[in-house]
Amino acid sequence: MGAGVVKQADEGGGTRRRRRAGRHPAAMSEINVTPFVDVMLVLLIIFMVAAPLLTVGVPVELPKTAAEALPTEQEEPLVVSLTADGRVTIMTTEVPENELVTRLRGIAVERADDKVFLRADGAIPYERVMQVMGALNAGGFSNIGLVTDTGGPTLDGRDG
Repeated sequence: MGAGVVKQADEGGGTRRRRRAGRHPAAMSEINVTPFVDVMLVLLIIFMVAAPLLTVGVPVELPKTAAEALPTEQEEPLVVSLTADGRVTIMTTEVPENELVTRLRGIAVERADDKVFLRADGAIPYERVMQVMGALNAGGFSNIGLVTDTGGPTLDGRDG
């Protein structure tokens, strides 16, 4: 048993490699990255399409304002939604009114941040929104952000 490569003198005085007859070709030492790049591009497209679908989805018709969006946070924000028919949800879980403050206190103990976003349907009376904000405050959340859609009136004579 010997080596798989034999060196022979070339006519020009150099050496060249020659494989023995009947042997398999030597393994390539180069990595073909084309399939890897193809897979990465497909995954990138899939994630770009799927990312907008991953947001918290309780159907609420938000009022429109001229306010700018807040900067993003490190921790996923707590979102409390108030639907047009008066149901209250924490993230995607519907919560009975009499359990709202108790559940908020439990969540406040586990979170590092006291920030909460309140999404209230535009058809909800102001009094009901204030009642839910009072429950948020009683539950330990004093930093309450009201979520709206952009493009509403600016109240300076021109529409946004």
